[in-house]
Amino acid sequence: MFAVTSRYHDIGTAVLEQAGRPDIVYVRRRFLPTSMPPGVLAEHTVVQGDRLDNVTARYLGDPEQYWRICDANDADRPDELTSGDRLGRRLIVPAPDVVVVGR
Repeated sequence: MFAVTSRYHDIGTAVLEQAGRPDIVYVRRRFLPTSMPPGVLAEHTVVQGDRLDNVTARYLGDPEQYWRICDANDADRPDELTSGDRLGRRLIVPAPDVVVVGR
């Protein structure tokens, strides 16, 4: 259902059954990982104008992999990591082959 590079690739689906109505198939909830395993590629210090997709493209070569940096830094939303009040924050950039196991 999702590409191998998607954060939802290994997440299963479920069905909501409602009497007299069509079933609704949905993707189960995805939980952030509990901790980052070994395999840190780099640390990035957030500067003015940083966007997580650009940071991800720089280190991992694919802006769509931004979710890996979110997971490594316990963030639900990408903008939590680079917003103006986060200047100077150090972000963990996981190595591309690191697989993070959910909680």
